[in-house]
Amino acid sequence: MAAKKPSEFTPVDTMRHSAAHVLAAAVMQMFPDAKLGVGPVIENGFFYDLDLPRALTPLDLQKLEARMAKIIQRNQPFVREEMPLDTAIEMFRAMKQDYKVELLTALKTKGTTAVSEEESVDIDAAKKDTASVYRTGEFVDLCRGPHVESSGKVGAIKLRSIAGAYWRGDQNNKQLQRVYGLAFPTKVDLENYLKMMEEAERRDHRKLGVELDLFVFSELVGPGLPLFTPRGQLIRELLDGFVQEMRASKGYQRVEIPHITKKDLYEKSGHWAKYKDDLFKFKTREGHEFAMKPMNCPHHTQIYARRQWSYRDLPQRYANSTMCYRDEQTGELSGLSRVRAFTQDDAHVFCRMDQVKKEMVMIWEIVQKFYATFGLKLNLRLSLHDSKHPEKYLGDKGLWKKAEDALREIAASKKLAYVEAEGEAAFYGPKLDFMATDSIGRSWQVATIQLDMMQPERFDLTCVNEAGEKERIVMIHAAIMGSIERFMSVLIEHLGGAFPTWLAPTQVAIIPVGKDHWKVAKKLSAMLVEEGIRAEWDELNETVGYKIRKSEKMKIPYMLVIGDKEKSLKTVNVRIRGKKTEKRMTLKQFVVHVKENAQKKKLTP
Repeated sequence: MAAKKPSEFTPVDTMRHSAAHVLAAAVMQMFPDAKLGVGPVIENGFFYDLDLPRALTPLDLQKLEARMAKIIQRNQPFVREEMPLDTAIEMFRAMKQDYKVELLTALKTKGTTAVSEEESVDIDAAKKDTASVYRTGEFVDLCRGPHVESSGKVGAIKLRSIAGAYWRGDQNNKQLQRVYGLAFPTKVDLENYLKMMEEAERRDHRKLGVELDLFVFSELVGPGLPLFTPRGQLIRELLDGFVQEMRASKGYQRVEIPHITKKDLYEKSGHWAKYKDDLFKFKTREGHEFAMKPMNCPHHTQIYARRQWSYRDLPQRYANSTMCYRDEQTGELSGLSRVRAFTQDDAHVFCRMDQVKKEMVMIWEIVQKFYATFGLKLNLRLSLHDSKHPEKYLGDKGLWKKAEDALREIAASKKLAYVEAEGEAAFYGPKLDFMATDSIGRSWQVATIQLDMMQPERFDLTCVNEAGEKERIVMIHAAIMGSIERFMSVLIEHLGGAFPTWLAPTQVAIIPVGKDHWKVAKKLSAMLVEEGIRAEWDELNETVGYKIRKSEKMKIPYMLVIGDKEKSLKTVNVRIRGKKTEKRMTLKQFVVHVKENAQKKKLTP
């Protein structure tokens, strides 16, 4: 969960920042010798890093929450005081708040480079000679603000969890205790969010992934490296097949690339300087430096560069679903949502600037069709570069303006509402990021379309134009799922593990009433498989009720209970997932129904 900068605070963020201040005040009441780290705002709440004389317990959180409630009830004003930097250092040294002293000293000696996003809640790097503190009753804390008027305006809070966090994100420093809290304007808002979180916990893809036998993690293989079972791999292949089928209809061609590359490729593309700490690097026995690929675009430039193209040959559209690797920190890994090995359903279009709009609209159509299939509603974010920090990006201002204006024109031409987000662009170009809202109201960044004018420059990618001259081309990056693993995590939680028929690993469970019906069940299973339907039956000598509950737990779309009436296989008794009443059909009707449901990719059976 990324911390928010004070310059980006909304009124709700200001209230949440004030809640972090109230937590620190409660901590100092309960642990007078506590040393305070930083307490930034995050999505839906805040956290505070603390150096305490002992480990906190869940009971401690309850006690701290009660103390916070009393501070809020007192409605004490937040009073800002600004002072010379040296005065602030001496004040916090006298208070034995070593971490605050360290931040202020770093600001004094190093300036802006001393301040991370999390630490910017405490000190303003733009003010190198002064510091500000806020007082609430007897409590005082180093803080740049802003805060609400008084503690009574903090709203509804709840302390959620305790985690470990190295001071200033450096594993060589002491590990502090990080207390996470929620803060909302009203109690109703908080309760609604907690209900959503309860539902999210029930739908947690890490739990459902095991229950549905889709993927596993192995300590021997390593964290962040998922292993997919036959059932999970089938879903991956069906999802990717759907995307590739739509791409093929738009003229995309499949390509393949190695999983490693020489350092030289990423130096030329600019990725080495930007992402060198995120790469898995190794040297060959001859001393050459290689890396596991963290992305595919530089490889694809070399497929385009294999020959000189005429303008008549453009666009060139390459599609490639392949695994990439990034050295994510262990503490940031989370199920399939954040992994070290992930599969990108990647595509790159090499075209002229006047072809960009048409190509992007085609990709847009694929994105909309794909996500509509799952009932995921989309919003759009136009991700732009941070104009205040041009050093973070490749290329000059002129190229960036041209690229961003082109995306604005495309976004404005569509009916999907969009917002602009400065600082969210890729380092080589602006993006159209699609945000999906799931069934319980959470927002996820999913598909992305990126316009890249930088890599064609760096790799000198051209076509021969109508005048017989070399003309610089542009490059479009298009990922429909992005990471197949991450999309699976979103989809599992959105559907609660109840996959539509076309995607369900087992489409039909055949449940024989007793041993006398095993032979018929086996015959029926073979007949359905012959029809292209994924059907299963087992010889477990268990009750019908047990087998039905087992199939329901596996969220299988259809169940066929085979008893004496079904021995002839003229008719079957159908139980449909999510429906209370059973349905009797002829076998032929059932087969047609299942195949039609799967072919049309209906969301429910």
